[in-house]
Amino acid sequence: MSVEPKLTRFKQNVLSKYQIYNSIFMTLPFDAITKTGVLLPLFHETCKKGFANGDNPTTIVDTFFKKYQARRTKESQINLLFRFIQYIERQVVLFDAIEDAAFPIVNNMEGIGTLRNLKESATSENKLEELQNYLEEFKVRIVLTAHPTQFYPGSVLGIITDLTEAIKDNDLSKINNLFGQLGKTPFFKREKPTPYDEAISLIWYLENVFYKSFGEIYNYIQQNIYDDGKKHNEIINIGFWPGGDRDGNPFVKPDTTLKVAAKLKQAILKKYYADLKNLRRKLSFRGVEDRVIRLETILYNYSINLDYPEAISSKELIRELLSIRNVVVEQHQSLYVNDINNLINRVHMFGYYFATLDIRQDSRIHHSVFTTVIDYLIKTKNSSFPDNYHDLSEAEQIEILSKANDNIPDLEVFEDEMVYNTLKTISIIKDIQASNGERGANRYIISNNQTALNVMQLFAMLKIMAFKDELTVDIGPLFETITDLENAPSVMEQLYTNPEYMAHLRKRGSKQTIMLGFSDGTKDGGYLMANWGIYKAKELLTEMSRKYDITAIFFDGRGGPPARGGGKTHQFYASLGPTIEDKEVQLTIQGQTISSNFGTLESSQYNLEQLISSGIKNRIGSEKNKMSDEDRIVMNDLAETSYQVYKDFKSHPMFIPYLERMSTLKYYAKTNIGSRPSKRGNSDKLVFSDLRAIPFVGSWSQLKQNVPGFFGVGTALKQYEERGDFYKVEQLYKNSKFFKTLLENSMMSLTKSFFDLTKYMSEDEEFGEFWNIIFTEYTTTKNLLLKLTGYQELMENEPAGKASIEVRESIVLPLLTIQQYALKKIQELQKQGVNESDELKVFEKIVTRSLFGNINASRNSA
Repeated sequence: MSVEPKLTRFKQNVLSKYQIYNSIFMTLPFDAITKTGVLLPLFHETCKKGFANGDNPTTIVDTFFKKYQARRTKESQINLLFRFIQYIERQVVLFDAIEDAAFPIVNNMEGIGTLRNLKESATSENKLEELQNYLEEFKVRIVLTAHPTQFYPGSVLGIITDLTEAIKDNDLSKINNLFGQLGKTPFFKREKPTPYDEAISLIWYLENVFYKSFGEIYNYIQQNIYDDGKKHNEIINIGFWPGGDRDGNPFVKPDTTLKVAAKLKQAILKKYYADLKNLRRKLSFRGVEDRVIRLETILYNYSINLDYPEAISSKELIRELLSIRNVVVEQHQSLYVNDINNLINRVHMFGYYFATLDIRQDSRIHHSVFTTVIDYLIKTKNSSFPDNYHDLSEAEQIEILSKANDNIPDLEVFEDEMVYNTLKTISIIKDIQASNGERGANRYIISNNQTALNVMQLFAMLKIMAFKDELTVDIGPLFETITDLENAPSVMEQLYTNPEYMAHLRKRGSKQTIMLGFSDGTKDGGYLMANWGIYKAKELLTEMSRKYDITAIFFDGRGGPPARGGGKTHQFYASLGPTIEDKEVQLTIQGQTISSNFGTLESSQYNLEQLISSGIKNRIGSEKNKMSDEDRIVMNDLAETSYQVYKDFKSHPMFIPYLERMSTLKYYAKTNIGSRPSKRGNSDKLVFSDLRAIPFVGSWSQLKQNVPGFFGVGTALKQYEERGDFYKVEQLYKNSKFFKTLLENSMMSLTKSFFDLTKYMSEDEEFGEFWNIIFTEYTTTKNLLLKLTGYQELMENEPAGKASIEVRESIVLPLLTIQQYALKKIQELQKQGVNESDELKVFEKIVTRSLFGNINASRNSA
């Protein structure tokens, strides 16, 4: 299918519909100010013309009021700006719903990268058996995290879902009602959500999207690729972080984790009960109906009361369903046998846990907790830890930890809350496994992992606290900074040469999960270096693991925007080549990535199929993706140059002050979108290392200067141009799918930048020079990427994606203008020494409120 029709389909089914429904939406009065819908298009036009003329946001807002609303009082003007914000937020929702409704029309659901396409090409090339064998060992795991990258409360997500359906049906009266509901439903959260609230909102996706789309995909593979009715590898599974991710989140307590695990179990039991209820209507045969009714009754009672005395295990449930299936096949002409198979498949995939709850904590917290524990054990005098333990070398400490088998009979001896909670969390993993099955919680991620000692401290504590006989938990070190990525292979070798740790890995199927963090990697090393650093680390970790006969399972901490490892994810996985272990694809998905890529049944199924086929494509075409030595030298050189440029930029004396005073960074904490604090440390002073990656990347994106997605790329390319070696980069671009995907994702960051918005800063006596550094790098990067790709404009190869971004950016243009206007007013007031006043509070409120629509509109950054 050619590129053109996709753009045509987008224009017909998204753009035209948005224009029609938006004109209806603009005429609806939601409050006393009925003129908002009339005035917003005028304001939008004023913004567009103003920026084209080189005006700044303050001039634009003032011009608008002078021209159209001169008689308004100051207070009434501010009220109108708040109304504009409310309208624009809802326009973004409308566009989301229209795009969701058009998803199966705009995207080819049976085209390249789908399972049907995969099966057909395997059959035509006589590779069906190869495909079957591959699928027996390949897995995709998406891990839902509660990282706050989207601001929609649950009620608004519900409206988007209903609106999507109404738009599909062109049901005008329903659409009108939903517009009314949307106008009255608040977007702003008065209070921060608790981790449990976050879990509930993500369980909604499990129940309403993933249960169905996972099932459809698995059924398709079983019926069309295997066609033997047997049980196969489950291929796709799901991980879950809310309630288990304690890293930097003091609000995740052990009882939160237990509550979330119980909720996941209840949710899946309810889904099985609903399926059995439907089956019972179909299987009204002798010798079958009574058995289905019995199962239905048991699961209904079990889903309400997890201590239900007559409950059955998931194994017993599958056994009984298989037995029922046999009767149907033998005595009732296999009537509805596919429906029975579908339920058996789902029980096989989701067990009684629905999603695997990962536990995560920072190595620095572990270190201080375990130091306290070891001090306590040493004091008890009958411990395996010698008195001089803390003075021993790291290797000696690891040796002792690998054999530790001490007892802590009572956790109450630890008064410190962090110590108690960390140990309690370890011990409840066993309780969750007893209730939900081992896969209910069998993985512990150590963030900011730097050494083998970090892993062995946890290894010892897991055994001391709960797993004396057999450790049924995988430990996953997370390497994030550039230095940690470089050290990762030697850290893993230290672990692989430890007999006790190795024995544990052998019992776990000779697999080692290793997590790599894009967000903090980019924050630390810049765009090119983070991606290349992770690529090289994966190669070396693959080699190191294979040397010890271990399969490395790479788990990528990827966010939505390219600056956080996002962008076109499936293209990324299809480009890795043979030097990187690819038996499993595991990645985190969060915030707007969940709703934009997996929010509806169609988009979820399409994107999951793309992920499955990308891993397979990499396997089958991996030799083609291998980087030549010449190309590696160029790639490495580009990464090193951009790293240096980014490091110099980061250490510029204006870097932190600029973020603190010219961006929206400090307003993130006030938005109440996530349960965790917006920075790690407790100090009042802003320290770079304490910055969370999400507010960091988000603040650049609100400024429309997506620095983390491109900074350093331009200068690195320019060096080759100046040396007359640009052909080497062109060669790399032509040969390497990995490099090509990286640059395409970077183009997305450039496409979403809009420097006219903040051009006024270039004349600021304090920050002018700093703004110019960013703008120069942006221009250099843009020009050289166009030269390299031969495009006339950015994202030329993805016209539908580009068109979607353009509409979204256009919708929020007035919002960005209002936000900058308010930020400028705050700066002026603070320069006058005003740090407390009602006027200041109003402008701060405008900045905070305008964060929502801007972030939500960036949905297609995923």
